[in-house]
Amino acid sequence: MIVKIILAISIFLAISTAFFKFLQIRKRKVDNKQAAEIASYIRAGALAFLSKEYNILIIFVIIIFLFLILSPIGWKIAVAFLGGAFLSALAGNIGMRVATISNVRTALAVKNKISKGFKIAFSAGSVTALLIVSLGLLGVTLLYFIFKDPKIIYGFGLGASLIALFARVGGGIYTKAADIGADIVGKVEESIPEDDPRNPAVIADNVGDNVGDVAGMGADLFESYVDSIIAAMVLGANTFLLSGRIRVLFPLLLAAIGILSSLIGIFITLFLVKRMRPANALNIGVFTSALIMIIGTTLIIRYIPEGLSFNLFYAVLFGLIAGIIIGLITEFYTSSSYKPTRAVSRSSQFGAATNIISGLALGMQSTIVPIIIVCLAIFFSYKFAGLYGVAISAVGMLSTLGITLAADTYGPVVDNAAGISEMAHLGKEIRERCEKLDAIGNTTAAIGKGFAIGSAALTALVLSVSYSRLVGLKFLNLNSPYVLIGLFLGGLLPFLFSSFVMKSVGRAADFVVKEVRRQFRETRGLLTGRVKPNYNKTIKIITGTSLKQMLLPTLMAILSPIAVGFLLGKEALGGFLVGSIVTGFPLAITMANSGGAWDNAKKYIEAGNFGGEGSLAHKAAVIGDTVGDPFKDAAGPSLNILIKLVSIIALIIAPLL
Repeated sequence: MIVKIILAISIFLAISTAFFKFLQIRKRKVDNKQAAEIASYIRAGALAFLSKEYNILIIFVIIIFLFLILSPIGWKIAVAFLGGAFLSALAGNIGMRVATISNVRTALAVKNKISKGFKIAFSAGSVTALLIVSLGLLGVTLLYFIFKDPKIIYGFGLGASLIALFARVGGGIYTKAADIGADIVGKVEESIPEDDPRNPAVIADNVGDNVGDVAGMGADLFESYVDSIIAAMVLGANTFLLSGRIRVLFPLLLAAIGILSSLIGIFITLFLVKRMRPANALNIGVFTSALIMIIGTTLIIRYIPEGLSFNLFYAVLFGLIAGIIIGLITEFYTSSSYKPTRAVSRSSQFGAATNIISGLALGMQSTIVPIIIVCLAIFFSYKFAGLYGVAISAVGMLSTLGITLAADTYGPVVDNAAGISEMAHLGKEIRERCEKLDAIGNTTAAIGKGFAIGSAALTALVLSVSYSRLVGLKFLNLNSPYVLIGLFLGGLLPFLFSSFVMKSVGRAADFVVKEVRRQFRETRGLLTGRVKPNYNKTIKIITGTSLKQMLLPTLMAILSPIAVGFLLGKEALGGFLVGSIVTGFPLAITMANSGGAWDNAKKYIEAGNFGGEGSLAHKAAVIGDTVGDPFKDAAGPSLNILIKLVSIIALIIAPLL
């Protein structure tokens, strides 16, 4: 009974807080007509994209649902699949709606005080984050108490993974095609500033921040969050006779305590921002949440006996510490406050080639510490609590997602606010204040990507081991040609998938560049500011193109494990899963950190270093940033989903092999 009470309280508080924050944001008046008009363009474009994306998604959801319900897999998993898809889509949809009403309010709020703008943007981020963790926990909890079998809940994970892949790939292609088109023609060819209202792609660029970094990132971490909980519950069920049901419920309890810890951290951040710099308030909030999570875990293990060893505390602790370290390392390699990114800025003085070489080298080097940290987390968690401990470590890493994702989703809101302030001519002071908030957002986004990558590796590993246990593979026999073939095919998949996503971004960007050039060429008075560009035409082109381009990589991700399993057998599929993790994890780190470094290297130059805007170094850095866009916001983040999705699909089809 006490478990159900804790779960109910945490879910209720998270949903009610999200609703209350949403009402607080919405009631703030927008008293600038031009800013309101620009914000309405962004909101309409984002919702139009999401609507068309969901129309395509529904077709896939129906096909997979019918396959599940008509196959021996069964109707229970089919129902769980629908639940995962629905709740993931719902959380992302509401989150993006909140973000698109918060951007203009953030821009206008900083007119009085920078902390007021921060409070609105961070509150918007907390709405998305709290909905994701509460709806994820709600779905998993209800399914477990209804069906009493955690294996059924793998269907919920499959639904979440499907939505995440579409949101990440489709949103990533959209946002980066818009960004590249706006930069190539606007900054490089026409030498006009970023977020200049004369640029026909500027509204689409701001729309992309929402569809890629709010809906996309939210769906990504929703999937990681529920998958880690489900994997730990299934492994806990394997020791049911020895420890009772508590090992199945323990991951749910950890998630509930994590939600409560995140709520406290969010309120502390909003309280402290009036008294100190926003970045400091945010850091204190995040670390306070982690500390409360540690205390809460200790209390659960101490006061809920029978089957819970204190060794599980160390597994949670290792996961939390690993997540924080990976986040900090990501910040070190991607923030312009540190040497690695400044070195990329310095290399830009000699042209685009040296900028790109330097950025790629940085990304490859940045894989060292995260991989070692994940290895240490696996080793010590296993040493203290076995494979179940490794799964609990993954849950621990994501336990405070309520505040870490709030800090991450805050980023695109302030990025939009900076763009609106420029396009609505709100003044230099407001623009500079928005840029300061945006700089904090760049850091939080980098840390969020670090959490996403680290948690994806641990979760995918546990899911792949769960698959091996389910099909009776005690070990992968490297003397078997089927296992070796599976390893190579799995290792190939992340590269092939990334190639398709990168090409898709390039093709979509081609259409954007052509349209922006056409408008500049054919619309008299556009460059002088006497005539407005046709924003809607550009948005329509990007939406249609990006949704078409996302189909091939998503289909490949879904069908490849099915093909390997049915054509080569369960041993080959086991090797396939391991191969995809071993190459996908470091490739995701490389792409995310190279892209982040290229982006911030450009901004460091724009701040007046190495010649500032308009210099040779700046033009080279813009090209580097253009290459980095699909790295960090399309292909790289999508790999996190890929390595988990193939494992979930393998688990679902295992009974048929």
